[in-house]
Amino acid sequence: MKFSENWLRQHVPTTATREELAATLTAIGLEVEDVTPLGESLDGVVVARIVAAEKHPEADRLQVCQVDTGGGATVQIVCGAPNARVGLKAPLATVGANLPGGIAIKAAKLRGVESAGMLCSAKELGIDADASGLLELPADAPVGAALAGYLGLPDASIEIKLTPNRADCFGVRGIAYDVAAASNAQVAPFAAEPVPAQSDATVAVELHAGADAPRYCGRVIDGIDATAPTPAWMAERLRRSGIRPISLLVDVTQYVMIELGQPMHAFDRALLRGPIGVRRARDGERVTLLDGREVALDPQFLAITDADRVVALAGVMGGLDTRVTDATTSVFLEAAHFAPAAIIGRGRKLGLHTDAGHRFERGVDPDLPRIAIEYATRLVLDAAGGTPGPLVEAALDAHLPQPQAITLRRDRLARVLGLTVADAEVERILGALGMAVVPMADGWRVTAPSRRFDIAIEEDLIEEIARIHGYDRVPTTLPSGATTLVAPSESRVEDGVARRQLVARDYLEAINYAFVEADLLSRWGLADGAVPLANPLSAELAVMRTALLPGLVSALARNAARQQPRVRLFELGKVFTAAAAGEAPVETRRIAAVACGLANAEQWASASRAVGFHDLKGDLESLAALAGATLAFRQAAPSWGHPGRSAQVFRTDGGAERPLGWIAQLHPRLQRALDLDVDAVAFELDLDALLVRPVPRAGALSRFPSVRRDLAFVVADRVAWSELENAVRASAGPSLRDLVLFDVYQGKGVEPGFKSVAMGLILQEESRTLTDRDVDAAVDGVVSALQREHGAVIRG
Repeated sequence: MKFSENWLRQHVPTTATREELAATLTAIGLEVEDVTPLGESLDGVVVARIVAAEKHPEADRLQVCQVDTGGGATVQIVCGAPNARVGLKAPLATVGANLPGGIAIKAAKLRGVESAGMLCSAKELGIDADASGLLELPADAPVGAALAGYLGLPDASIEIKLTPNRADCFGVRGIAYDVAAASNAQVAPFAAEPVPAQSDATVAVELHAGADAPRYCGRVIDGIDATAPTPAWMAERLRRSGIRPISLLVDVTQYVMIELGQPMHAFDRALLRGPIGVRRARDGERVTLLDGREVALDPQFLAITDADRVVALAGVMGGLDTRVTDATTSVFLEAAHFAPAAIIGRGRKLGLHTDAGHRFERGVDPDLPRIAIEYATRLVLDAAGGTPGPLVEAALDAHLPQPQAITLRRDRLARVLGLTVADAEVERILGALGMAVVPMADGWRVTAPSRRFDIAIEEDLIEEIARIHGYDRVPTTLPSGATTLVAPSESRVEDGVARRQLVARDYLEAINYAFVEADLLSRWGLADGAVPLANPLSAELAVMRTALLPGLVSALARNAARQQPRVRLFELGKVFTAAAAGEAPVETRRIAAVACGLANAEQWASASRAVGFHDLKGDLESLAALAGATLAFRQAAPSWGHPGRSAQVFRTDGGAERPLGWIAQLHPRLQRALDLDVDAVAFELDLDALLVRPVPRAGALSRFPSVRRDLAFVVADRVAWSELENAVRASAGPSLRDLVLFDVYQGKGVEPGFKSVAMGLILQEESRTLTDRDVDAAVDGVVSALQREHGAVIRG
């Protein structure tokens, strides 16, 4: 929102300097983005009129002008502006004037001809960027008058950044209420007296869109002079608000919109055929807009019709066929209230962004249309004459927003803000913002004005008090009261400990969105049970994730595509699966990791090799060791895993075998689908089941020596170590304290299809020293069990 500083001061008289005003606006939430001073240092610049102009004898592009400066005095000016002509009124910088930018005006000779001053463009005066010619002043500009006084200078163009909830500040008068409240001032009364009808000319209005368009006002003005110039004060205020003046009728509608916040439109009455209507557009209807584009409509659009012919898009843009031109002699002014939901997104669907649409999408005061029509009528009559007809209004009262009274409790205000605001200050602030305030025993009953769509609950009023009273006046206090110290549980490894363990093993933590693309889960074979979002941010974030790895591997792929040769990532987070109808999705905490590239960072001490399944398995086992967990790995492949390099992970300690998740190299087909050019290994497990741990219990150390027996067996290559380990532990008896795998061999001396597995049995008793007979019995049990269950034989 851009506006003139002087325009704002007209609505709220304040003695604050420009810097103080800008600081106040920012402090109350209307962030000032830019302040552009206009027309500074214009002493010595006057309104002048060219009374004669001749071609310069020595230069084709220069003219020698005789210029009237008032009081019958004339001066000679050499000017090169293309629009310099007899009768033109333009600014004249007299000798001795100092223009913005450090330009000092002196008497000079240009190609041998004396020149006593300079006729100026708007850019040279520092009031606009237009340097194409002299600034043309209206014919009624008083010759000899100081230009600064005539144009209301100096001034400044202030641009503020508005949040979507502050639609009321899309008008200068709406901003004035906030400034008045913050500076302990009063908003000046606004005169929009009803204009008495001088004719019976009307256009009937019909509403057929229900709550989408509950109010529509209009008025016919006959006998106007559409060629009348826009008053200089109005044109300047529009320029300083970032709007280029076009013609009187268009400028009036723009001026009312900037001042009050109510968009308007002007139709050429002679081009209208019948009653004006508001309805939903029909499929296939077309309309040519003011910018010359013909667009196709559908029922999502709200249409303004003339005898059922679409002539404008409500809240977006008017139509070309009924536009006002210099030939217009009768105009129909309209102002309406449209519900934001009926306008939101309609302009963007057509690739349009208009000032009217920007305001209607956020909400416009439903009480403004009648005021805007009366105000615009007076502006048109004063500048272009004419005969006004009666104001016509169609309204559906049942669909118009009605402000509701809100109770503001005194103790609630103090509790939320952390300070006590005096009752008189509360009433002053709310009253200055245009709210009706009724004191009560425990607070106030407050009714917000119709323009404040953002005031709906008690907390909104508290925010207004804090905003205007000043955030800087809210004291900084430390929290008080008793705090409860919660000791970490011994029965579970903390998430932070697990994170630090993986970081210590050279992984980086990643945090991905909990929403993913549905097609991505399908490529992973993990789409079953996915929960779709009712209103997704985009198609790429349409469903809740059922696993962490799809997002984590996508992050790895992006890093690998950016020349990162070694990537190791992990993530802790929730996954979601659909539950029974009517119930919330099931949330499960998971931990996942993925790695690609070299097993070790680049170094010189050993040969480089790619990270593999067993590297990641070691990282996983180090994580499980934090909880004292014993893991078992069963060869099996998930939907996303390599058939020969995958395993399902189980936790076997505690007397029961519980599945935790999967560890695998990614399936080559999946890697191609993901455009991943490197092999990656990954695991994903249920976090809570992995990190639960038994409470540590102290035990006595045995005073008796341990005995170790090393055995080597030849078994079929297909037999996994975990199967051999289970058989050994089940058959060795209670003396077995530990089991160590220290060699696996295939090659010379071992039949193809078999392998040699060497293990160490560590035996010990707590109450006595083991005898050879005890050790032999344990070894014989192990040999018999392995031979019986797996066909293992002692290697000779």
